[in-house]
Amino acid sequence: MKDDNLQSIAKKLVALGKGILAADESTGTIEKRLKSINVPSTEENRRAYREILFTTKDAGEFISGVILFDETIRQKTSDGRTFVKALEDQGIIPGIKVDKGAKAMANFPGEKITEGLDGLRERLAEYRKLGARFAKWRAVIAIGDNIPTQTCIDANAEALARYAALCQEGDLVPIVEPEVLMDGTHTIERYFEVTQQTLESVFHVLYEHRVGLEGMLLKPNMVLSGKDCPQQASVQEVAEATVRCLRRVVPAAVPGIVFLSGGQTDQQATEHLNAMNQFGDLPWQLSFSYGRALQAPVLKAWKGDQANVAKAQQAFHHRAWCNSKARFGKYTEDMETAKAA
Repeated sequence: MKDDNLQSIAKKLVALGKGILAADESTGTIEKRLKSINVPSTEENRRAYREILFTTKDAGEFISGVILFDETIRQKTSDGRTFVKALEDQGIIPGIKVDKGAKAMANFPGEKITEGLDGLRERLAEYRKLGARFAKWRAVIAIGDNIPTQTCIDANAEALARYAALCQEGDLVPIVEPEVLMDGTHTIERYFEVTQQTLESVFHVLYEHRVGLEGMLLKPNMVLSGKDCPQQASVQEVAEATVRCLRRVVPAAVPGIVFLSGGQTDQQATEHLNAMNQFGDLPWQLSFSYGRALQAPVLKAWKGDQANVAKAQQAFHHRAWCNSKARFGKYTEDMETAKAA
């Protein structure tokens, strides 16, 4: 019964035409976002901003779940509902980020290991009581001179698997996020190689830790050219390379793949997802779990001014609608200027 529950939640999170909003920025990251529009990062400003996202009318048509941060899962809307309740009222599943961030890995210059396993079982139990139904843990793998090392990849894979096992034990669907960073001058071929190497390690260790693949989701990077690579791959090349890489290593038992946007513009992230969904007949749902790529237009429209809330919500609704169309491979560039019906 418990497994059925995890499987049904995992399936709902990748329901047709829907994807996940990542609103789990740490205090430091949300501060940078707010700073970009000259808004101080006070608890009230953070709460007000997230309320815009979570109370957007009809967002539940396109958004299946929202990843919250520790502060956010405890906050309320201005009408007194918890954010968890506000999301559930829209038919959106609340989730929670549970890692404690990527820290420098001892003896491995330029590489990081994600921390947060200590006390995780107890934290998961608390988040479950607060209403979370799924969780997220992010590992970061950098590409550079002589990196990544297999040691770094395997250490992060081990942490991801231990986290995923604890989630399933605690009746939460784990989103497993091994992000190979796009920072650097590497080619799309090198990115492919490292992504494959990382995912192979992750699934090997998930299997060893007896994680039920039907009750989890994978949140990987797309296979792109490095941000500073002189030769940037086309949308079609990115889609083809990403799907080929996933076909090699992701078991068909995994219900869905929810891509991170990882430094792409909001439009690029939508175009790439759209092109991948035009391949048809893949063993898993290809969806999104975007942060910046869903939020950038919202921040721009809001500017910290209460008078702009409706405009900001319209921007969020429109971006979510575009990505919903990309889930069917039916997004077109004309939709960028079209108003969501």
